[in-house]
This record gives sequence, C-alpha cells and structure tokens, in this order.
Amino acid sequence: MNRLRLLARIRRHPSAILLLVQLAGMVLYPFIERTEAGRIGFGAFGIVVLIITTRMVRRTPGLTWVSVLIAMPAIVMLGLQALFDMPQLLPWSSGLEAVFYFYAAGSLIAYMMADRHASADELFCAGATFTLIAWGFTYLFLLTQALQPGCFAAAVNAGEPRTWTELMYLSFALLSSTGIGDVVPITAHARALASVEMFVGVMYLAAVVSRLIGLTLQAR
Repeated sequence: MNRLRLLARIRRHPSAILLLVQLAGMVLYPFIERTEAGRIGFGAFGIVVLIITTRMVRRTPGLTWVSVLIAMPAIVMLGLQALFDMPQLLPWSSGLEAVFYFYAAGSLIAYMMADRHASADELFCAGATFTLIAWGFTYLFLLTQALQPGCFAAAVNAGEPRTWTELMYLSFALLSSTGIGDVVPITAHARALASVEMFVGVMYLAAVVSRLIGLTLQAR
C-alpha cells in the first residue's frame, strides 16, 4: 500500500520529482566533475530523467519521441567521449543537450500556460522549468567555449577552460538577474548569449511566473 501511495504522489506531482533531481544533481556534481566518467554519467542520467518526467506530464504538448530523437545522439556522443577520449565530440553533444533542455522547458511552459488555474504540480513545474532553461544555457556556454576557447574569464585559474559548475553558476546568475559573479564573458559571442539569457530570464518571470502567482491568488 505504501508503494502504491508513493507512486500516486509521483504521478500527481511529477514536476516536483524533476525539480528535486535537478537540485540534487547541482549539489552533487562538483564532487565528480573532475572525473570524465562522472561528468558523462551525470549528463546521461539527467537526460534519461528528463525523458521520463516529460512523459509523466501527460498534458504537456511536447512529444516524447522528439525528446528521445534529440537525446539519443547526445547520449551516444557522451558515451564515446567517456570510453574513447574523443573531446572533438564535446561541441556536438553540448549543442544537442542544449536543444534537448530548451525543448523540455518549452513543453513545460506550454503545459503551465494551458490551464486557467494553477495546480500544485504547475507551481513545482515553474521551478523545474527555470532550472531547465539555466541548464540549456550552460550547455550553450560549453559549446561556445569549445568553439572559442578563452571566451569566459574568471579570477581563479584564469587560463583554464571554465568548468560545468562555473558556467552553471554564471547561467543561474544571468537568468535570475542577480548579477554575474566572478565568471565573465569576454568575447562578443559570449556576451551576446549572456544578454539573451538575461532577457529570457526577465520574460520568464514576467510572463510565466507572474501568471501562475496571479492564478493562485485568484483561486484563493
């Protein structure tokens, strides 16, 4: 019975599970990011979790087969990088992962905007979608860095490529418009992406989050 109740709660609030997994991943990833196998495994795990969760949110207009079609080549490339040390695949896998996260975020935004009332799952979905967008821009930053080395600077280890954790921190800072931190885009292309992320963050808060808050207050 307890197992059935747990499954019922997961089905009612799949976005909460997605949000918890994402936050846990961000906290745990710094412990394994120095190992290639850990980074690849984390990326593949995140993609699989997103496919499952997007499938669980049955009201989203996103198509599962499209998610799988985007995710499978990325998983294959991640595996090749882990097994055969093929860093030349990093731009391709990062680009596909960015597309995947943006597609998942768009599907969840459509799911939230479709209703006239805000459910508990949609409130969790707002947080999960924000994290998805931040992850998508993180992989765009990784793609930019692979194509244009040195496009991001930092006070620590200035001559080295920025890590996933550093670029994730930059992405959250830009998306939430809370600042830029110690990681700074220094080329025109990197600054253009940073500007786009700041715009997306402001529009997401203004159009999506404010609408959910308004629906919640209206229901009360």
